[in-house]
Amino acid sequence: VLRSKAPDLVQQEIWGHLCCHYAIRTLMADTAAHTGQDPDRVSFVKALRIARRSVTQSAFSPSGH
Repeated sequence: VLRSKAPDLVQQEIWGHLCCHYAIRTLMADTAAHTGQDPDRVSFVKALRIARRSVTQSAFSPSGH
């Protein structure tokens, strides 16, 4: 579900989703290569859950505080 209402913000939100998808797929490919697994056998849903968990458990703050 896109939350933005203005066309420019919708485009920005879509690009944000695409960048996150690309980052997770890159991590999946790197992990598969490191462990010697087939990248097609790595679960996107599991990788997404791990990424979400690592972001919510860290002290990440976009404002730097």
